[in-house]
Amino acid sequence: MLGVCYYPEHWSKEQITSDIPRMRELGIQWVRIGEFAWSLIEPAPGKFEWQWLDEVLNLFELEELKVILGTPTATPPKWLVDRCPDILPVDKEGRIRKFGSRRHYCFSNSNYREEVRRIVSILAQRYGNHRAVSGWQLDNEYGCHDTVRCYCPSCQKAFRMWLENRYGDIDTLNEAWGTSFWSQRYRSFEEIELPNLTVTTPNPSHLMDYFRFSSNQVCSFNQLQVEILRELSPHRFITHNFMGGFVDFDHFTLAQDLDLASWDSYPLGHTISFFGSTDLEESYIRRGHPDISAFSNDLYREVGGGRFWIMEQQAGPVNWAPYNPIPAPGMVRLWTLEAIAHGAEVVSYFRWRQVPFAQEQMHSGLLHPDSTPGPGFYEVQKVARELANIELPSVRKSSVALIFDYEAAWVFEIQPHGEGVSYLHLVFQFYSALRQLGLDVDVLSPRASLEGYKLVVVPSLPIVSKEALESLQDFAGIVVFGPRTGSKTETYSIPPILPPGPLQELISLKVTQVESLPPQMEKVHWQNREYPVGIWKEWVETELQPEMTFADGRGAAFRYDRYYYFAFWPGEALLVDFFAWLVKGAGLNPERLPKGLRLRRRGDLVFAFNFADQASEVTAPATAHFLLGSREIQPGEVAIWRE
Repeated sequence: MLGVCYYPEHWSKEQITSDIPRMRELGIQWVRIGEFAWSLIEPAPGKFEWQWLDEVLNLFELEELKVILGTPTATPPKWLVDRCPDILPVDKEGRIRKFGSRRHYCFSNSNYREEVRRIVSILAQRYGNHRAVSGWQLDNEYGCHDTVRCYCPSCQKAFRMWLENRYGDIDTLNEAWGTSFWSQRYRSFEEIELPNLTVTTPNPSHLMDYFRFSSNQVCSFNQLQVEILRELSPHRFITHNFMGGFVDFDHFTLAQDLDLASWDSYPLGHTISFFGSTDLEESYIRRGHPDISAFSNDLYREVGGGRFWIMEQQAGPVNWAPYNPIPAPGMVRLWTLEAIAHGAEVVSYFRWRQVPFAQEQMHSGLLHPDSTPGPGFYEVQKVARELANIELPSVRKSSVALIFDYEAAWVFEIQPHGEGVSYLHLVFQFYSALRQLGLDVDVLSPRASLEGYKLVVVPSLPIVSKEALESLQDFAGIVVFGPRTGSKTETYSIPPILPPGPLQELISLKVTQVESLPPQMEKVHWQNREYPVGIWKEWVETELQPEMTFADGRGAAFRYDRYYYFAFWPGEALLVDFFAWLVKGAGLNPERLPKGLRLRRRGDLVFAFNFADQASEVTAPATAHFLLGSREIQPGEVAIWRE
């Protein structure tokens, strides 16, 4: 249930010998090791030093701790870079990214892929059946530090091949990309370069395909490792630790080769990076926004096919955010229980001991550098005792689904059309509004089945595939579409019939113009209330009567049958009011929660979390049996009851 990230290569034998029993005593059951240890395993080409790792794994086995062994491919050693300098990635500005940190490789480089095949095979042959090794983590945080999209010669060669496979002939590509514009026409695939260092913006179709290609390269790189481990280490699970809020590759696609998804949860760093420090409630600076980790928990549960872990859970201050505050008392415990409530099988803390040297010496661990416990240690101790006394039921399907699409994020990135036009921020507003009403939400791929849901929310889906359209047509519940849905074709053009393109089969309207606006410049009227909105506005032609109107009387939101369409960027207050009204008609029971309070159901258990700086009271039924806490929840506290 609980785990920890450990780096035995950083510590003496004496420390390791005392650390491992101490982990077990704390309540730790899982330990992740090895993801950055290539140069320790192979200090020179073909020269291996196994003794230290053999001893560590044997000690874990002795203490009955289960190991997730990392493949060390995120950090190729210096000797490999010197021997094959072409493995180094090239950034958007055409600069080679040098050795000296991590993630210094190109996903497309054939030399590096062969070295990966070699080192993973050797590791799997030696440890694939070791009794302490229960699973594998592939690499580490694919794409971190802006490393998905490389601009090196290997990528150019691979991209041209990918385009030829996709389009077949150059005339088809020219037509798809609209290369008659600005005299961009190509005579062959060999003429196509990477979409960087252009005088002004590259062709958006060119960019979209490059983003797709780059995503596919990450997936194929991952698949290479999976195939080796399936053969040489059977009956062990395989995962990868994704990063929350990172959209440069399609996590749904990559995870098809995994047994479960995991992600790295840093609620304070993610909150401050996502919102900025000036717009945050003060209590959220040290507690995190109440929906920031919840969203990723719900997303990676779906990415992992119903199974997910927290591979790195923040246990104190981090070192990489714009500001790095110390978590408020109780928050490490709260974040742990929050992940469990959303279905996490394991919560693993980063890290066991704060390292006193190198790049992460300002990043905390459960222990201080002198091995004395930090605040997080005692919170883990407490939550381990609590979880031992709670029988957790299975996670049930929610009644509400939210569609999340990585290609949608790329569409917004390529042509945002204005400041603040962020797909992630739009999605988050819809998700948070639902959560403020006490609703559980499943975050789904556009390719997922909608069977069994009562409400499906689509914050934006610019490219609507034939499969997605058919799924929405067959769905019997209510569907809410946000702006820019159906606004692009597969090749990144405006649909010939105008947006929302294929959705016109569901709701008869056309978007004829769009504009971006400063925040709160516009007003929307609904049910005798006025709401300030901005960022995005669409001009719509339709015979439908509007459900909402702009200040000038133009339609802002429309309904046909069970389908709703928002022709603007809705604010939080409007979304909360709208969904509170809407879901009653869908047979759901919304509950407007006090600020900072959130609920999550797992089977017949209800979890309540207080992120605010004041106490809150939950409306549990009179018959509720509390397993943890009580009706009054103090700041940073948790209550659990059985309905």
